[in-house]
Amino acid sequence: QVQLVESGGGLVQPGGSLRLSCVVSGSDFKFYTMGWHRQAAGKQRELVADILSGGTTVTAASVKGRFTISRDNAKNTIYLQMNSLRPEDTAVYYCGVDVVGSGYFWGQGTVVTVSS
Repeated sequence: QVQLVESGGGLVQPGGSLRLSCVVSGSDFKFYTMGWHRQAAGKQRELVADILSGGTTVTAASVKGRFTISRDNAKNTIYLQMNSLRPEDTAVYYCGVDVVGSGYFWGQGTVVTVSS
């Protein structure tokens, strides 16, 4: 069974930076994509950034140029580097992986609050 554990969330001032981490564990698996979504209060969950199995990345327009997704295969870890944070970035951030033959798996989320 695939398990994902996020960390790195917290309170940060506008303009600040934060790096989220997601450790993926379980049996060996193949994946279509790994990525990050977020859900703000009263809003639907939305894609933040995705990385495909071949390494290609997709980033939402709202965070392009500020957020960068990456992965470390040796550590089975996905990262989201967030720079120039804005109050509208406040949300619960979820790590997810689309596993071939099994479906999509989510972490429990980590809260990011951007406020003075």
